[in-house]
Amino acid sequence: MSKVEEKLAELGLTLPGVAAPVAAYVPAVQSGDHVLTAGQLPMVAGKLQITGKVGAEVTAEEAKQLAQICALNGLAAVKSVIGDLDRIEQVVKVVGFVASAPDFTGQPGVINGASELLGEVLGAAGVHARSAVGVSVLPLDAPVEIEFQVRVRAAG
Repeated sequence: MSKVEEKLAELGLTLPGVAAPVAAYVPAVQSGDHVLTAGQLPMVAGKLQITGKVGAEVTAEEAKQLAQICALNGLAAVKSVIGDLDRIEQVVKVVGFVASAPDFTGQPGVINGASELLGEVLGAAGVHARSAVGVSVLPLDAPVEIEFQVRVRAAG
């Protein structure tokens, strides 16, 4: 087990299997020393945990927890490409999308669910640049979607 997965276990979390794509794409792709994930939805065992708009059917706190699930799914996608999460040198950029009710403005707090998790499990390597964007709708009526880019060490 990698140090990253050991840290997840200390937090009471486990790395899920890679979430199956819901359209024509792959979960992650490596380009040089970077791995970019596709947008990750808050899927657990192939199902969305909650649907709806944040600030209406979904609370900000629920959405923050969903962002954490998205980040876990993103780490699983990265692992599927590089094999060992300990090869992550830096989370470079996180982009979070929040399906928001018209008057909801707490997108940064929601995306903190992903950012805080990455910081907890990766330490300094988890500190990243970020965007948190409110949108009218996400695939499958998901409340949150996260994508990120990491820089990795060469294998071996």
